[in-house]
Amino acid sequence: MSSLVLLAYAARVSAIRTETPLALTRRARKMYRQLHERYPYAHCELDFDGPLQLLVATVLSAQTTDVTVNRVTPALFRRWPTAAALAGADRTEMEEVLRPTGFYRAKTNSVIKLGAALVERHDGEVPGRLADMVKLPGVGRKTANVVLGNAFGVPGITVDTHFGRLARRMGWTDEEDPVKVEHAVGALFPKKDWTMLSHVVIFHGRRTCHARRPACGACPVARLCPSYGAGETDPDRAAKLLKYELAPVADK
Repeated sequence: MSSLVLLAYAARVSAIRTETPLALTRRARKMYRQLHERYPYAHCELDFDGPLQLLVATVLSAQTTDVTVNRVTPALFRRWPTAAALAGADRTEMEEVLRPTGFYRAKTNSVIKLGAALVERHDGEVPGRLADMVKLPGVGRKTANVVLGNAFGVPGITVDTHFGRLARRMGWTDEEDPVKVEHAVGALFPKKDWTMLSHVVIFHGRRTCHARRPACGACPVARLCPSYGAGETDPDRAAKLLKYELAPVADK
């Protein structure tokens, strides 16, 4: 990293450390607006048709990619389309369907238990309240917020690994616990923005602000980010690290 970059980085860090709550809110909202301009099409990348499918797909997404889950769920829901069907599934048969997602025995157990709980407690329907959803087996706040925001239109912040990493990198919070991150970041934004905020930040984490080598030189919020310089700052080299739809075709 050049001396100029180091100086700029030190100045940003110093500014963040003395930032007032109002200044933090303004900076965070400006970053969100600029990220939204980069990813206006940000959305849930799990394929689903209705709350049940999204709930199950989100449970299956643990320890694997959305792409893998999307390859598996069509066959899963053709065979077991309702909560009752999932609850009564043949375990061995479902394990074979879910095998590509990894940890397929545990996931089969989770899906069967989830189906049974939905039948017993909610007549086979997914409840539309966070308080009810988090009482279901294998469903935490992250999963509940995904379903509420995308299947019910109820605003929620989804703190997955990408969101938590970026919230800390961008200086929105220094909390590590996902629930504390959710509340800290939620306080910076209007509730109506929470679901889209989650999509935009997760898109940015998957496509630009990577865990190991963020593409700082190709980041639209670099000037507002206290972590600028943690990754590649050269614009041309950074552009080659981009992993999303607008990246140069030759460099994908």
